Amino acid sequence: MAILTFVEVSEGKIKKASLEAAAYSSKIAETSGAESVAVVLGEASADEVSSLGKVGVKVVYHAADARFNTFNSKVYSKAIAEAADKASAELVVLSFNQNGKFLGPRIAVRLSAGYIPGASELPVLEGGKLSAKKNVFSGKASATYQIVTAKKVVALTPNSFPIVKGEGTATVEAFSPSVSDADFGVKVKSVDKVTGTIPLTEAEVVVSGGRGLKGPENWWMIEDLAKEMGAATACSRPVADVDWRPHHEHVGQTGITVRPNLYIAVGISGAIQHLAGVNQSKVIVVINNDPEAPFFKAADYGIVGDAFEVMPKLIEEYKKFKAAH
Repeated sequence: MAILTFVEVSEGKIKKASLEAAAYSSKIAETSGAESVAVVLGEASADEVSSLGKVGVKVVYHAADARFNTFNSKVYSKAIAEAADKASAELVVLSFNQNGKFLGPRIAVRLSAGYIPGASELPVLEGGKLSAKKNVFSGKASATYQIVTAKKVVALTPNSFPIVKGEGTATVEAFSPSVSDADFGVKVKSVDKVTGTIPLTEAEVVVSGGRGLKGPENWWMIEDLAKEMGAATACSRPVADVDWRPHHEHVGQTGITVRPNLYIAVGISGAIQHLAGVNQSKVIVVINNDPEAPFFKAADYGIVGDAFEVMPKLIEEYKKFKAAH
């Protein structure tokens, strides 16, 4: 038995969410006696691809075809399904990130497999069945899903499984999936990317602001703290709606869902729609001048105070902490 992980690369580098998925697969393989195999689509260095051995992957099928450098769910799912057949994989694992949400159902259909989107814990394999927990009702509860088909697809929720690196180098095999130019029906002519910032979905720490900051001219507090902490910046939906901040920074039920190790909310009341996008964060810190703000009920730590007084002091104290450590 083999377990195949789809490992996504961006500009030749393995995405953190995919590394988590590979570690997750390797742990399942370790406990079930299976082999951990991965497939990488797109250009990446041999060292980068073989480094998957550090999280337990034994073999990597690498399709170093420049056409795969741009994500295409139709073509990717075809290539991943072919890699699953090549490896005789009974289980395919991928990340439940933005691209994974498109890919998972397509792969499942191609393999006639059951599918669990957004698994949050290691699954239980027993009698040919797979059971795994996932969060439901915007993270307010969890449910156990079971797959009974011969082949299975599981998408892992980002930041829900630790990456533990060891020693090891994966064997890399050239992989040429049977795709033609006709399969690439959509041609991407250009891509505009935000540079110089940490992607929200990859961030370990997120500093987020709301309407309590009163205007975009006060966003320097969010940006300064984020720069000092090596964090990503985010905002609530009302802030994005009035164009104080770009929409790609909007976190919440209708925006991006984040699960960082630390989420700092400044001047955000904590409406249920916002909480749905951040309540899986490991630690939540809230700064708000309203002691009745709903966000305090979800916070691990809270500061009742004026952000215009608290934030400059917090930034200064963090600078001192960094200098001393």
